[in-house]
This record gives sequence, C-alpha cells and structure tokens, in this order.
Amino acid sequence: MIKKALWMALALVALLPALAQGQDQEQQEQERRYLMYGVMFYNLENLFDTINNNGSYDKEFSPEGARQWNGTKYWQKQHNMAYAISQMEVKGSPAEGPVIIGVSEIENITVLQDLVRQPEIKDRRYQIVHHDSPDRRGVDVGLLYNPRFFKVLNVTNQNIGKYLPDYPEFRTRDQLCVTGMLAGEKVSIMVNHWPSRLGGEEASSYLREAAGRMARETMDSLLRDDPNQGIIFMGDLNDDPQNKSCSEAIGAKKDKSCSEALGAKKEIKDCIEPGSCFNPWWNILNKGIGTLGYKGNWNLFDQIIFSNYFLKNYDSKDKPTLTFSRAEVLNRKFLRSNEGDRQGYPMRTFSAGVFLNGYSDHFPTMIYLVKEIK
Repeated sequence: MIKKALWMALALVALLPALAQGQDQEQQEQERRYLMYGVMFYNLENLFDTINNNGSYDKEFSPEGARQWNGTKYWQKQHNMAYAISQMEVKGSPAEGPVIIGVSEIENITVLQDLVRQPEIKDRRYQIVHHDSPDRRGVDVGLLYNPRFFKVLNVTNQNIGKYLPDYPEFRTRDQLCVTGMLAGEKVSIMVNHWPSRLGGEEASSYLREAAGRMARETMDSLLRDDPNQGIIFMGDLNDDPQNKSCSEAIGAKKDKSCSEALGAKKEIKDCIEPGSCFNPWWNILNKGIGTLGYKGNWNLFDQIIFSNYFLKNYDSKDKPTLTFSRAEVLNRKFLRSNEGDRQGYPMRTFSAGVFLNGYSDHFPTMIYLVKEIK
C-alpha cells in the first residue's frame, strides 16, 4: 500500500506541470478579449427630397406629384430611417451600431447629409461617400462610415456601360468602391444597386449578370493591386444568391464551409482558391428568411458578400485579425407590417399610393466581423 501511495504521489507530481499548463491555457482563453464590428446594408426606399430637379422622373416625389411629397412627409421619412439605424445594435462593438452602412435608393448627397444629422444618430458623426450616377430616376448608392473606425484612402466608381456594348443607352446606378482602413486593416467596400427585374426576371437577367461581371473584374483588379486586403461587396442586387449574377458572374460560394459541400473534413484553406468570395445569405434564404416578400414568397436581394480574407483559416503570411462571425437579416418587429396581406413583410413608406409612414420595402442586412484585442 505504501509503494502504491508513493507511486500515485510521484505520478501526480509529474502531472502537475501539464495540469498547470492546461489551466494557464484555459485562463488565457478566458482572458482573451474581442471586439465586434457591424457592416450593414440598407435600401432606404426612395429617400428623395421635395425638389423636382429631374423632370417627369422626379415629379412623383414633389408636393405637386402623385405622392404629394412635402416637407412633413420628408422629415418623417428621415426620422424613421435614422431611428431604424439607431436600433441596430452591435453587441461587443466599440462603436454605437454599425461602423459601415452601404445605402441605396437615395436621390443625392443632401438627403444623406440630412440623415446623418438626425437626432437619433447624429452623435455617431457618420461621414458620407457619395457619387452622382446616370440612373434615369436619379437614384444613387452611398456609404456612411464612422470615422473613428474606418479611414478612407481611395474612392472609385465603375459604370456598367462597357459590359453592355449592345445597349449603350442603358442608364443605371454606378458601382461605388471605397478603400480604407477598417479597425486598422485595409478593406475595400463595394456598394451596388443592380438593374431591376422590370420586364421579368429572365428577360432582364443579362443586365444583372453584366453587373456581376463588372463586380468580379473590380474585385480581381483590387486583389492584383494588393492581394492582402479584404473585400466586402454589398447591395440591392435584385437577384437571390443562387441566381447566375451572384453564383456564376461573381462566383460567390454557397457558404464559408466549402469543405462540407465536398463531404470532407478539411480546413477551409484546403478547398478555396485565391480571390474566392463567400455568400452567407444562400443558406439563410433556404431557411425561408428574406429581405423582401410578395404573395408568400421571400427574396433575399440585399446581400453582403466577402472575400476569403475574412475566414479564420485563410492561408496567408499576413493573416488577418478581422474574421467573419455571422450574418443577419435585421427583420426587427418594428420594421414589419402588422396588417392585411402585407403582414410580416417590411412596412414600406407607401402602399397603393397611401402614405403609411413606414420605413422601407426592404429589411436591412448586416455581417459581423470580430477582432481579437492583443
């Protein structure tokens, strides 16, 4: 018995360093601290001012137009959009709310200046990047950013014209590309609002596929200039993740776990190619969650696609610390309609010409990026 007790004591002494090391590792894991950064996209649904400066295309949103768009309605719309943005909290973030917000269906820079000055969000001091597009209706895309966490380095715009040589008169929104430093890391943000499905989904698909080719070429150009930067592509694409414009023209994979699709337990770096990008919304839509709906069917047009830079197992000597965590459709209860055949869908500003004092006909979307504090 004495020998057995002595043997157990010696074994315990031998294990003490390993136990101590395990406890240290566990303690270090518990002591690790992380920050979360929200990157959001929101179609603001016809955020127009009240001035008719675009002829018949703009008359609808003027006091004399069919919608009787006056100052009262305009400022109520601004309040609603600012309130919606203010309610999109990002837990674990050093900022109040998202640090970057891509927006579409805005008329000009003035409406964005009015938006960021609204009491609900003015303390965030959002800055604006905007470009006047040749769109016939006069709507543009833009970018709002918190200057504490994102520093703009360069801004470019891409036009779809050269991708539609047989349709030179086509006018739509330009692509906005903003390169900057997000939480200390170089990231390019691409904001889009692709051509609509006017005339039918199939008949108009070639327009969105051309926009997808433009986006892919822009991504490739950015990566040639600096392969160690992250790319975030966002917008109202008027297509779902599985449509050719996204899945083939851009080449966005179904999700970040491409190894699962192959049925193999491999690290992500074993099955991705340089320049790959991932679309987390594909599986979300498969669960019946979308950003806009009609007659019981959901679409997820409002997508945020990102490059493999943001994946945990990205194989690079300059491994990024910003890592994709999750994606979410921000279908908050206050954004939903509670009446009639639109129940559960986004509560829009107008319906059948009647002012509803709502928000938008699209739900916003957000991806969450996490970064360890060293």
